[in-house]
Amino acid sequence: ARELDLDYVRANTLEIEDGRLTGRVTGKVVDRKAKEEFLREFAADLGLEMEQTVAVGDGANDIDMINASGLGIAFNAKPALREHADVTINLPTLAGLVQILGASSLGDDK
Repeated sequence: ARELDLDYVRANTLEIEDGRLTGRVTGKVVDRKAKEEFLREFAADLGLEMEQTVAVGDGANDIDMINASGLGIAFNAKPALREHADVTINLPTLAGLVQILGASSLGDDK
C-alpha cells in the first residue's frame, strides 16, 4: 500500500504464532458484506456519491460491493460476479485496467 501510495486499504490479517500461520484471521474479516461497507466508508470519507465509485472484483464475495458501486468491474471474474458487473474485463494484470480507467500507472498522481 505504501509503495503504491494508496489512500485506503482493507485486507485480512493472518495470525502468526511462533513464526507460523495459525489458520486464523485477526481483526474484522473482509468478507462480502465488509467489502461493500468499506466502499461506502471510503466514498463518504471523500464526499463522493456511490454513483461516483468504481469497484473491481473477481468472485462472488465481491457482488455486494459491485452492486453498490457506480461502476462495477468484473476482472478475470467467476460467472457469479460477471452477472452483476457493468463491465467484464479479462486482462493478464491490473496494469491494463488502470490504463483503461485513465491513469498511467498505479500510484501515479496524474
